Amino acid sequence: MKHALFLTAATVAALSLAACNKPASQTAADAGATASATASDAAQATGQAVNKAQDATGAAVGATSASTVGSHDTGAFVSNASQGDMYEIQAAQIAEKRSKTPDVKTFARMMVKDHTALSNSMKPLATAAGQTPAAKLDNRRQGFIDNLNSASAANFDKTYIDQQVAGHEEALTLMQGYAQDGSNAGLKAGAAKAVPMVQMHLDKAKAIQAGLKT
Repeated sequence: MKHALFLTAATVAALSLAACNKPASQTAADAGATASATASDAAQATGQAVNKAQDATGAAVGATSASTVGSHDTGAFVSNASQGDMYEIQAAQIAEKRSKTPDVKTFARMMVKDHTALSNSMKPLATAAGQTPAAKLDNRRQGFIDNLNSASAANFDKTYIDQQVAGHEEALTLMQGYAQDGSNAGLKAGAAKAVPMVQMHLDKAKAIQAGLKT
């Protein structure tokens, strides 16, 4: 027993001595690594907060545009509708690759399918109205894509679904507004036909959003 106690005491002493003899450079390096990791985490959290604020601002701008000029001006309607489909498809393709949540991935697949079909159905209507669909995203919608790409793995699903709720609220306002107040008969009919689908997307996005909060 005494021999065992002696070995235990010797072991503790050896470990203590090793800790005391740890080179100062190594201790400084460890402290530096910890500080660097803490700073990185803080920077990431700040970046996520900034991106969230940008998304909220962009959503507010889109909602205003959809309810005003987009609801009756044919050129503005075509531009916003075509960019909306383009954004939905690009965002969904990112979500299909990055999301780890089955419901989110299923929703994303539906977005690619449905918005590709909607875009294809609206293009000939826009052409008949003498309008050209947008060729690329504007800065606001590109900002949504950029923020989605930069979202952390832990925050990705919430970032995507929050964008989807806001985006479909905007799209619903746009389609309902033009269906009621638009000046081109063909596009008015196309907008009215799109309303039930957009409403269904919005309902599903809100249901997923509610589930992610639990």
